Formats: sequence, C-alpha cells, structure tokens
Amino acid sequence: MLQNAAHVFVTQLLGVLGNALYPLMFLTFGTAVVLKLLVVYTIKRQRWFAKEFEKRLLKYLDHTEQNEHQSFYLTTKKLLEKTYYEVFEVRGIMQRRNLDYVSSPIDRLFAIQHGCARFVKDTLKEIRFLKFNKETPRFLEISKTVVSGNAAFSKLFGWIPLGPLNDLLNLLPGLFIIAGIFGTFLGIMQGLPELGNLDLKNPDASKIVMDTFLLKISYSIASSITGIFFSVILSILFSLSQAEKTFVKLVDTYDRCLTRIWESSDNNNVPSNIEAFDEHKDPLEALAQMAVDKEFNSSKWSKRLNDKSYEGNEGDRNKKAS
Repeated sequence: MLQNAAHVFVTQLLGVLGNALYPLMFLTFGTAVVLKLLVVYTIKRQRWFAKEFEKRLLKYLDHTEQNEHQSFYLTTKKLLEKTYYEVFEVRGIMQRRNLDYVSSPIDRLFAIQHGCARFVKDTLKEIRFLKFNKETPRFLEISKTVVSGNAAFSKLFGWIPLGPLNDLLNLLPGLFIIAGIFGTFLGIMQGLPELGNLDLKNPDASKIVMDTFLLKISYSIASSITGIFFSVILSILFSLSQAEKTFVKLVDTYDRCLTRIWESSDNNNVPSNIEAFDEHKDPLEALAQMAVDKEFNSSKWSKRLNDKSYEGNEGDRNKKAS
C-alpha cells in the first residue's frame, strides 16, 4: 500500500513538473538576467565612486608641493568628503549633463548615496589609528574590508545578500542543462507506457500510438535544447558582465589611492577637535568652507602671515591711514 501511494505521489509530481518545466525555465532565465545586471550595476556604482575619488586625488597630487607637511588622515578625509559632496549634491543642484549623474530615484532604489557615505565613514574608521612609519600598511586588506563590509552595497535593495546571490546565479548555466536533461527523461518516461497500447493487428491504432509517443519524445528533447540554449546565453552574459573582475578592480583602485596618499604624507596626525564627516551637510557650504580652508592654509598665506616684514608694512600702512 505504501509503495502504491509513493508511486501515485511520484506520478502526480512528475506530471506537475512536466507541465511547469517550460514556464519555470523561461521565468528563471529572465529573472537571472535581470538580477545579474542589477548585481553588476551595484558593483559598478562602488567602482564609480572610487574612480571619482582617484580623479580628485591625482589632481590634488599634481598641485601639491612635495615639501609640504601632510597628514594622511586629514588628506584622505578632505578628498573623500570633496568627492562625496561633488558627485552627488553639486551635480544634482547644477543639473549637469554627465553620464555619471545619479538621479535621485535610482539613488533611493539602490541606496547609492547612503552606500558611498558608509564608504567614507568606514574608511576613516579604518585609517584613523594607523601608526606612521616607513612600512606601508596593508591597504589592500583595508580596501577589502571597507568594500565588503558596506551594508548598503553588500545587499541588493537592502535585503538580498549580494555575494550569495551572485554565486547562485553563476550556478544557473549548469542547472539549465540538468533541467533540460530532466525534461527529456520525463518525456520518455511519460511516453513509454503508451507503447503498451500497441496492437499489431490494428495498424491504424498502432500508428496513432506511435505518433503520440514520438510527439512526447520530440517535446522532451526540445527541453534539452532549450536548457542548453539558456545555459550558453547565460554563460556568455555572465562572462561579459565580469562582476568578479569589476569587484577586484574596485579594490585595486581604492588600494592604489590610499597607498599614494600614504606615500605623499609624512604623518598621520588626527586633531582632537576635527569635525566628523556629515553626509547631510549642505554641499555648497561644505565645498565653500573647504576652498576657504585650502586658501588660508596654503604655503603662500602661511609665509605672509609669518613674515615680520609683512607685519611691519601692514603696521606702517595702518599708521598712514590713521
């Protein structure tokens, strides 16, 4: 009795799977393509911010004198803040036509701005207590920690883990081949019982039975062809997307940026009264304050303020004015 019940259950299950196999394969294929594109887009948004940071770093290094005293922490903080304020708020306010422009609906959907803010905060947290010496810190490990530990970018839409999702998607090309083979055996299994109705004395009835059997066999073979086709398309698409390579390039870019700042710095002093990074601060006010601080702290102004002759000339001018 138990054997009969199991047979009935398996027969019903295979019947349901046989009817739902094709719709399930097409639905899985479409969902996999969309999810893979979203995964690649999320990773590229992180690399986009790292590349914008690198652009401002190179520009900063080109206009900085080598003999100036630079704090690694302060330089990194100012450049990250400048990058953050410029790529999001200022572009949005000025409505610049740029391919890198991030619209607010996409930003809200993928939490891009929040993710970049965490990018800045986590970096400053990691480098704050580095001891400055001749040995360069392991910025590659720091970069991996900052990128992988970013809660906004490590989950798609804030709740689907990006790593396990990408690993699962990479398994789908092989699973489609298995599903196609399964469909072939399923069709053969469903068609074989029909051969029991063959009546050699009745050629017309036998022809109908054989036609039905061959139809089910051709339908089942088509499932294998569909599975192989989907597997090939996904394999090509996943190879072109290069999600893993994009992640590696992201980590390498950030590691290279931090190393360059470290090599151009001569200390890692952190003032006790330094203002914390605030992603909600008005961008125009923040950038204007940065420009004023940069001009005031430049070597030209420092020399003029420390020059006694300049102070004397200033005093003479005040006396003449009075």
